[in-house]
Amino acid sequence: MEALQYVIYIGASEQVVWDILTKPEGTRQILFGSVLVSTFEIGSEYKYIGPGNDGDETVHVYGTVLAYEEGKMMSCTEHAGPSYRENHADFESRMTFSLETVGNCTKFTLVNDNWTPGHPSYESTQASWPMILSNIKTLAETGKTLDFGW
Repeated sequence: MEALQYVIYIGASEQVVWDILTKPEGTRQILFGSVLVSTFEIGSEYKYIGPGNDGDETVHVYGTVLAYEEGKMMSCTEHAGPSYRENHADFESRMTFSLETVGNCTKFTLVNDNWTPGHPSYESTQASWPMILSNIKTLAETGKTLDFGW
C-alpha cells in the first residue's frame, strides 16, 4: 500500500501547532473529542481515547512510540482501536509528523506509511487525513475548528 504523505503550511508557531497535536485542549477539537495519552518515551504506548462505540473511554487509535522530539516530531505505530474490528492488532501502519519553522509559518509534514497489506482502514484514513489536517490549520490560525456537519 502506498504511503500517504501531506505537507501543509500553517500561519502559527511550531509551539501552537504542537500543543494542538498533543495537549487535550487541542486533540479534543481536532480528533472528535479524543485525548492523547502517553509518556512519549520511545517504546511506550500511546492511545487516543474519547467518546465512541465503547462510551467516553473508547480507544480509537493506539500503538507504540518509535521516535519523539518534544515540539518537533513524533513517529509511532498505529492500530485502529478494539471496537473497530476484532483483529485490530493484526493491522498496522506508521504515522510520523514533524514541524519546521519556515518564515513566520510552520511547515507540517505527515507521513502515514508501512501499511500492513490489505489494511481495511487504508481508504478511510486516506479520506480523513485531509479533514484532520484542515482542522489543525484552521484551529491554529483562527482558534476555531471547521464544521463538518457531524
